[in-house]
Amino acid sequence: MSLRLERLVYESTATGTTTSIGNLAVILAESQRNNDRDGLTGALAAHRDRYIQVIEGPAQTLDALLRRLENDPRHRDIVLMGREPITARLFGRWTMASARITPAHGAALDSLIDHDDLTPARVIRILLDALDVVRVN
Repeated sequence: MSLRLERLVYESTATGTTTSIGNLAVILAESQRNNDRDGLTGALAAHRDRYIQVIEGPAQTLDALLRRLENDPRHRDIVLMGREPITARLFGRWTMASARITPAHGAALDSLIDHDDLTPARVIRILLDALDVVRVN
């Protein structure tokens, strides 16, 4: 029996500052450990006191992750932007990558956020670009 893979994209409001390297390092380390254990891959960006994340893996594992995230005190107001079945991972090299948001990436995210046009495809494009890999269409 093969596991059905899915990709989800969400954003949430940070309860602490997203400019703290220490805060982000703790979240990334925990995510990498847990995702390695659970067979999940993805990327996390911190921008304007928001977390924006793409996560890929087995559907049931993503369900369990969403339940854990709802109880995580480091963020609130989780908005699931999209969830879809996939045949291949885009973030398969990383248990949880830290997407470096450059000024150009920040401006692109700002524009999308300010115009309420932050879609999963656009988020994925920006995060992949921030990780210096080939863009998706």
